[in-house]
Amino acid sequence: MKIDLHCHTKHSYDAGSDIEKIIIQGKKMGLDGIAITDHENTNGWEEAISLGKKHNFLIVLGQEIKTTKGDILGLFLNKQIDGYKKDPKIVMEEIKKQNGLVIIPHPFHNGEGFRDKLENYLDIIDAIEVFNARKPLSSPDKKALQFAKDYNLGMTAGSDSHHHKGVGYAYTEADVTTIEDFKNAIINKKTRGLGKKAPIYQIFTPFLSKMKL
Repeated sequence: MKIDLHCHTKHSYDAGSDIEKIIIQGKKMGLDGIAITDHENTNGWEEAISLGKKHNFLIVLGQEIKTTKGDILGLFLNKQIDGYKKDPKIVMEEIKKQNGLVIIPHPFHNGEGFRDKLENYLDIIDAIEVFNARKPLSSPDKKALQFAKDYNLGMTAGSDSHHHKGVGYAYTEADVTTIEDFKNAIINKKTRGLGKKAPIYQIFTPFLSKMKL
């Protein structure tokens, strides 16, 4: 099973693609599903669930949450977390209360990396994003991969797409057939973060995404 675990829709302030376009692109790229991880909101969840059923495509409900130390991905959530600019531990605990997974996206990328020692959060982190397709540099991904190996953390990958054409360049893979087993594979450290870098223009999509490209 292949799922892109980091996707932004028109409901993120810096993205502009319709959810149906994102799903269609995901299927075109050979994915089985995507995670909807809009910044600070879950406004796209209901539509995504409906369109996922329409297209026979898996939808993971998530959110990207800005904390005082950097962004956190909450996956397999059931309601919105109002964690903007809160302490990371508080946000992580809120995710866990929902039986969700705590993922650290792009942890070592300049500008959007996590601004604290991840070693301080090992007791609550489920996985590290070891490959981010939108960020052009590979060295921060390699550092994240090594960190996950060193500390026996789960591994994920995502496109971090802010435009539908960027979906699917990176994905998380597990040898399972159900979404529940996929979640358990992350927890049990049996996933692989795979993919390739998206075309370089994708790095600018937070600025260009409102255009109908």
